[in-house]
Amino acid sequence: MGILSMLRRDEKSMDTARDALKEIRRTRGSGNSDGGALQRLVETFRDLGLDGKLTYSSAQEVARRAQRGRARKRPEKAIRRLVRRHRRGVTVAGFLTGLGGIITMPILLPTNVVEFSVQSTRMVGAIAVVRGYDLDDEEIRVRVLAALLGEESGDVLKNIGLGPVAGVATRTVARRLPTSTESAVASAIGGRLLRRFGLRSVRLFGKAIPGLGGVLGAISDRRQLAKIAKAAKAGFPAVR
Repeated sequence: MGILSMLRRDEKSMDTARDALKEIRRTRGSGNSDGGALQRLVETFRDLGLDGKLTYSSAQEVARRAQRGRARKRPEKAIRRLVRRHRRGVTVAGFLTGLGGIITMPILLPTNVVEFSVQSTRMVGAIAVVRGYDLDDEEIRVRVLAALLGEESGDVLKNIGLGPVAGVATRTVARRLPTSTESAVASAIGGRLLRRFGLRSVRLFGKAIPGLGGVLGAISDRRQLAKIAKAAKAGFPAVR
């Protein structure tokens, strides 16, 4: 993956990310609601990561590829494949984002936001599929998004009234969730994005240094993906 391939992924999605991040930053601290911007951003991650589009494979397709060969009857092997594949992807994207320092960061940062979030969402969705969950279920899709919060995911789910996932995979009728549930998850994810990609972020300060920024970006994205993978494996136990 090169810089040009990152930029060519899906220009409409990148525009959505740029507009949303601008709106979030503009309204931060002003007392105005930024829920609409967060919602659009989260919907972009969710749809691209789970359903696929253009150059993005769907979570279902990625899960199917990971289950080939010996991994067909060994779901944990398939999950390790999924984590390794997406770890490579976010490492390269994180490195490229910070490689040029402050000169290229304004252009590549929104791209990195989309790239990291889509790959993370797809990885979590694929892990859920391997473990027997249906991505057409609205509740499962919300739980996938919650896993992007890493160690905070359990508390967020509890706060919106979603306890353990037990029983969800075996039901025949998908549960319909109130709009406020997804909005709450979107707000939590938005808060994480503000901390991670805010203009005054310590992490961004390091990424603004040419060369060194590439290394810091790769390390940061790998660490965050590891936390998300851990949350996904805990949040979607194997269906028995």
